[in-house]
Amino acid sequence: MTRTISIIFAVIMCITMLSACKSVNKNFEVVFNLERKTVTLNNGIEMPILGLGTFTLTPAQAEESVYNALITGVRLIDTANAYMNERAVGRGVRRSGIPREEVFITTKLWPPDYGDAARAIDETLARLDLGYIDLLLLHQPYGNYTAAYQAMENAVREGKVRAIGLSNFYEEKFSEIMNIATITPAVLQVESNPFFHQSVMREFLKPHGTVIMSWFPLGGRGNTQTLFNNEIISSIARTHGKTSAQVILRWHLQIESVAIPGSSNANHIRENFDIFGFQLTDEEMQRLKTLDRGHGSYDFSTADGERFLNMRIDFNSQE
Repeated sequence: MTRTISIIFAVIMCITMLSACKSVNKNFEVVFNLERKTVTLNNGIEMPILGLGTFTLTPAQAEESVYNALITGVRLIDTANAYMNERAVGRGVRRSGIPREEVFITTKLWPPDYGDAARAIDETLARLDLGYIDLLLLHQPYGNYTAAYQAMENAVREGKVRAIGLSNFYEEKFSEIMNIATITPAVLQVESNPFFHQSVMREFLKPHGTVIMSWFPLGGRGNTQTLFNNEIISSIARTHGKTSAQVILRWHLQIESVAIPGSSNANHIRENFDIFGFQLTDEEMQRLKTLDRGHGSYDFSTADGERFLNMRIDFNSQE
C-alpha cells in the first residue's frame, strides 16, 4: 500500500513539474477534442469538456446527481466550498465505483478564507476525501486573492492539486494575478451562454491559453426557459431532433467553452451528456451568434465585494 501511494505521489509530482514548465508558455493554443471529449490545459493536463454542476444542490441531491452523472459517462464534477456539498460529492464519486483517476473534480475557495488559504485547501481536501483536487479555483475576485493564489501554487507543488484557476475574475483582476503568478491560470470559470458569449474575455485569455468554463451554461437566473423557447434555438433543435438544452450545450463545446450544467434529474443529466452525436453547422453557429447581448446577469467588476467577504460559513458543518 505504501509503495502504491509513493508511486501515485511520484506521478503527481511529474505532472506538477510539467505544469511549471508549461506555465511560461505564452502562446498555448486551446483545442477541444470532441472525440475524446476533453481539452488539454495549458499545464498539459487533460480535462473533460462537459460535466455536472452542483450549485444549489442539497447534499442528498448532490450525492445522487454525481452518482447518476458518473454512471452515465460524465467525468467532470464541479462544486465549491460555498455550495456546502463537497462531502456529498466525494460520497457520490466513491459510490459510483469509477476509478478516482478517471474523475475530474473542480472546487473553489471562498473569499473570507483567502488569508488562510493553506488551511482552507487542506480542509477542502478532507471534506472531499478523494486524495487530491484536479482543479482548484478562487471563487470571487475579492479579499486577499493574490496570497490565496500563491497558496494554490504551493498546493500544486505539494501534489495536493493538479491545476489551478479563477472564477468570476474580470480582465483587471486576472492581470493582477498574472503579475504575481508562477503558474498561469488553467481555467477561468465565468457566466456564459448564448445570450452572453464572453467574446471580449475569450480574446483576452488567448495569449494565456486559459480555458473558459461556463457556469449557468443554460441561462440560469430566469433565462433558461427564455433560451429554450427562443425561436432560433428551438428551430435548430427541431432540425437535429434534439432538445434546446442539447443545442445550447453543443454550441458551448463548438465555441470551446467547458460546460457544467446542473441538474438533480437523472433523465436531464443523461440528456445533457448526449450531445456528441451531432454537429451544428457554420450557418447555425452564425445564427446563434446573433443572440449575444454582450452582458450577463451579474457584473463582478461593480459588485460589492464586502458582501462576499462578510459571508463567513462553517464549511465543515456540511453533511
